[in-house]
Amino acid sequence: MAETRPPATIAGGGPGQRGCTGRLIGPLLAAPVTLWLLLAFAAPLVVVVLLSLHAAPDPFGALFQSPSLAQFAMLAEDRFYLKLVGETLALAAGVTLLTVLLGYPLALWLTRLPLRWRSLGFAVILIPLLTNVVVRSLGIVLLLAPDGLINQVLVALGLQPWRGMLYTHGAVAIALAQVFMPFMVLALYDVLQGTSPRVHEAAQSLGASPMTRLLVVDLPLSLPGLRAGIIIVFLMASTAYVSATLLGGKKVLTVGMIVWQEALQNLNGPLASALSLVLTGTSTAFAVAIFFVARQLMPWKESRPGSVLSLPRWLMVTLDLVGPVLGKLLLACALLLLLLPLVLVCIQSFNDVPQATVAGFRAFTLEWYRRVLFGGAYGAAFVTSFQLACASAVVAIALALPAAFALARHRFRGLTALGAFWTLPLSLPHIAIGVGMLRLLQVYTALPPFFGLMAVHVVLILPFAIALLQTSVEQLDKAQEEAAASLGAGPASRLALITLPGLAPGLAAACIMSFLLSFGEVTVTSFLTTARLTTLPVRIYSEAAFSLEPTVHAVSALLIVATMLALAALNRLVQLDRLYAR
Repeated sequence: MAETRPPATIAGGGPGQRGCTGRLIGPLLAAPVTLWLLLAFAAPLVVVVLLSLHAAPDPFGALFQSPSLAQFAMLAEDRFYLKLVGETLALAAGVTLLTVLLGYPLALWLTRLPLRWRSLGFAVILIPLLTNVVVRSLGIVLLLAPDGLINQVLVALGLQPWRGMLYTHGAVAIALAQVFMPFMVLALYDVLQGTSPRVHEAAQSLGASPMTRLLVVDLPLSLPGLRAGIIIVFLMASTAYVSATLLGGKKVLTVGMIVWQEALQNLNGPLASALSLVLTGTSTAFAVAIFFVARQLMPWKESRPGSVLSLPRWLMVTLDLVGPVLGKLLLACALLLLLLPLVLVCIQSFNDVPQATVAGFRAFTLEWYRRVLFGGAYGAAFVTSFQLACASAVVAIALALPAAFALARHRFRGLTALGAFWTLPLSLPHIAIGVGMLRLLQVYTALPPFFGLMAVHVVLILPFAIALLQTSVEQLDKAQEEAAASLGAGPASRLALITLPGLAPGLAAACIMSFLLSFGEVTVTSFLTTARLTTLPVRIYSEAAFSLEPTVHAVSALLIVATMLALAALNRLVQLDRLYAR
C-alpha cells in the first residue's frame, strides 16, 4: 500500500525536504500578518502609552519624554472623568444585556431555519453588519424622533406620543445594540450550529419540553459563544462614539466622544491617550471577569463535575407557557431593530422635507438623488473610499491567506498565541488605535495619509479575512494535492492548478467582505482623514452631525442597495450560511 505524504511534506515541496525547512514553513507563513499588526496595531498602542505619560500636551513635542503620571492623577481627581467612565461602562453593560436578550433568539432562529432559507437569514444579519454605522444610526433617529415611526404608531392607536425618546441614554443603547447585535448573533451561531441534533432528540425522548431543552441543552453548550459575544460587544460598545454623538446629542457623553474631542479639537493627545487607556483597562478587566465566570459555568471544559440545572416544577410550567411567546416577541423585536431603520432611511431618501431629521413623510421627490448623483458633492469622497477599500482588501487578503494556511495546515510553537494576537483588533478599543496612528502620522510626515488609513483598515479587516479564508483552506481536498505531488507536480504548479482554483470562491467572498468592511468604516477613519482625504462614511457623518440635509439619506440608501447587491453576488459564490461554518 502506498504511503501517504503528510501535509508538511507537500508544503515543503518534496519527499526529502521535511526537516528544518518543513518546520519553518508555518512560522514563515505567519510572519507577514504578524509584522503588519506589530507595525500598524501594536505600534499605535505603544504610542498611546507613551503619550499618556507626557506631563503636558504639546502637539509638536518629542514622543519620548520623561515619564509622568500627571494625566492619570488628573483623571483620578476629577469627578467629571470618573463619572464619565462609570456612565460609559454602565451604558456598555446595558447594550451588552440588550444584545444578549435580542441576539440569542435570533441566533436560535438562524440555526433552525431550513437550509434553503438559511442564506436569506444570514443576509438579514450581514446587511446591517456591513452597512455604515452612521446610516444605521440615522435610521434609529427616524424611528425615535418626535414625529418618528413609533410616535406615529402610538397616535394611530389613540395613545399619547412619547416625544422624549431621542437624546437619551436609552436611545444610544438602542442604536448601539442595533450596531453590535450581529457580532453577538455570529458568535452564538458558531457554537449553536455545531450542536448535534441527536442531543435534542435524546432530550425530547426523555420527555423534555422545548424550554427545558433550551435551558439544559442549548444554553450550557452555547456558553463559549455567549462568552465571546459578551466580551466583544462590551469592549466595542464601551468605546463607541459615532452613534452616541448622533443619538445622544449634547445630553449624553461617552469616553469615546471626549477622546475624539481632546485628540482632534483640543490637540490634547496625552489626556486623550490616558483616558482611552483607563477605559481600555477597566473594560478589559470586565472581559477577564466574564471569561472566568463563564469558565466556572462550564465544568465539562476542565473535566470536573458540575451540578445539573434544576428548577422548581411550577417555574418550568410557567416558562413552558410564557417562553415560546416571549421568544417570538424578542425575535420580532430583533428583526425589526436590524432591518426597520434601514427601510426608514430608504423611504426618507424620497421624502420632500427640509431637514433629514423630519421623519413624517410629506411628498415624493427625487431631488436628493439628483443632488447626490449630479451635484458632485460626494464624488471625491466616494472615489477616496473606493480606492481605500480596494487597496485595503487586496493587502488584507495577501496577508490573511498565508496566515490561514498556517492555522489550518501547520502546527508550531506559539501558533495559538499568534492566532489570539491576530484577533485582538476585533476587541481592543478602536479609538486608541486612531489616537496612536494619528500621532505616528504626525511624526513620520513623509508617510502619506492614505497609507496610514490603509494600514489601519487592513488591521480592522484581518480578523474577518483570516477566519473566512481559514474555513476555505480547511475545506480543500488534500488528496488532489497529494496526487499531483506523486505525479511530479512542483509547489508552484500545485498552487496554480489545484490550490488557487479550489480557493477561488472563498477568496472572492473574503475580497467582497473586506471591501465592504473597509468602505463602511468610520470610527477610526474619522481620526485620520484630512480636508483633501475624506471618505464617504466620514462625509456622511459630518453631514448628519451638522448640516442635516436629506441628501444624507439618498447617499445612505445607495450604499444599502450596493451592500445588498454585493451580498447577492457573494451568495452566488459561497452561500452566506457557509461563511462562518467550522
